[in-house]
Amino acid sequence: MMMLTVQYGDQPVTFELIRKDVKHINLTVQPDQHIFVSANDEVDIEEIKAFVESKGRWILSKLNYFKRTAPYKKIPREYVTGETFRYLGRQYRLKVYETVAEEYVRYYRGTIEMYVKVVEDFHRKEQLMIEWYEQRQEIVFQESLSRMHELVRIYDIKRPQLETRKMKLRWGSYLPKGNKIILNKDLINAPRFCIDYVILHELLHFKYPDHDFNFFNLLQLLMPDWKERKRILDEEVARKV
Repeated sequence: MMMLTVQYGDQPVTFELIRKDVKHINLTVQPDQHIFVSANDEVDIEEIKAFVESKGRWILSKLNYFKRTAPYKKIPREYVTGETFRYLGRQYRLKVYETVAEEYVRYYRGTIEMYVKVVEDFHRKEQLMIEWYEQRQEIVFQESLSRMHELVRIYDIKRPQLETRKMKLRWGSYLPKGNKIILNKDLINAPRFCIDYVILHELLHFKYPDHDFNFFNLLQLLMPDWKERKRILDEEVARKV
């Protein structure tokens, strides 16, 4: 990977070049305003720069959009009653209860309830919330994988293993050699239909590694509204996590 800069009018455009085995030069502007370009090793640097320059107007429009819709600085968590937490596309209020029995977190009747022995113990409350989100990730993501895998079984795509991790720039990725899909932990904040889109997208890469015509043709066939799901992820969910 390398950082390169081109000039569009009086505006410098800096992007990260990633060398990959792809047929075309691919350009992505992320909600965090990072610009990524992927191209294979045979494509000359000057050709890549010329391509980025030709997309200058579109790049600046995307950057301006993401600047306007960028989230406000996050307020540090306190894990107290009344705070809101995002889960599956919605905001839920937290209710904290003192207990002498088991400590746990649960979703119950439109709220997230936390039972903890010492309500002033910030670190314990933080750990309980992390564990609850991890439990929900395992359940929700596996359910989504089951639904989406049913759509692609006829294309000889084997059910992969799932792994979650924090990722800054992606909702998901696939590892063909290990038959594995990696999902961003923050995806648990998205609506279920958006989670389905990400998993289906990664499943189809086991058949079509590149974002070529065949890939998008099959994606469109199996999920005709995928563009709207992706838009919600990139424009609404991404700036709230």
